[in-house]
Amino acid sequence: MDPVDEAFRVVPRTGFLPAGLRGRAGFDGPLDIGHGQTNSQPRTVRDMLRLLEVRPGQRVLDVGSGSGWTTALLAHLTGPGGEVVGVELEPGLVEFGAANLARTGQPWARIVAAEPGVLGVPGHAPYDRILVSAAARRLPAQLLDQLAPEGRLVIPVAGWMVLLVTDAEGRVDTSRHGSYRFVPLR
Repeated sequence: MDPVDEAFRVVPRTGFLPAGLRGRAGFDGPLDIGHGQTNSQPRTVRDMLRLLEVRPGQRVLDVGSGSGWTTALLAHLTGPGGEVVGVELEPGLVEFGAANLARTGQPWARIVAAEPGVLGVPGHAPYDRILVSAAARRLPAQLLDQLAPEGRLVIPVAGWMVLLVTDAEGRVDTSRHGSYRFVPLR
């Protein structure tokens, strides 16, 4: 089975939604999780994870972890030999997402509060993979600085899903993959 499909099977969306929305977990659209944020459309999450190509044992940064669902999916993909750090700016969602993530039994993943004005967790870099679930106006240099050589970054930029890949010398190659809508990256 495809690793991303397997992650979706093992880590269902249901456990990452507010109680009143759990019956809509199968809806292929974004769902409001409060604080002006959404749990992303499953098809979009699947597309992003496939572009990211997470491998077992990798270190992954999840920017805009929200409900914790993407963090948990990433943790399944890295397995216990990996490490996943989810970062979220909204304090209520840090608590909600961390509680959801804790129920998955994946201690190699955690969600932390974002430092205002700082993207990612630079003190813990570099990361093999970076996933951003919020729309940027342009590619953020702060995140590029946290990407390991031969790393991959998937981020919505100006309405397009952008895949950025670095080579062993740190040269950057980008490609665009379809149009998507996300809440703004702050």
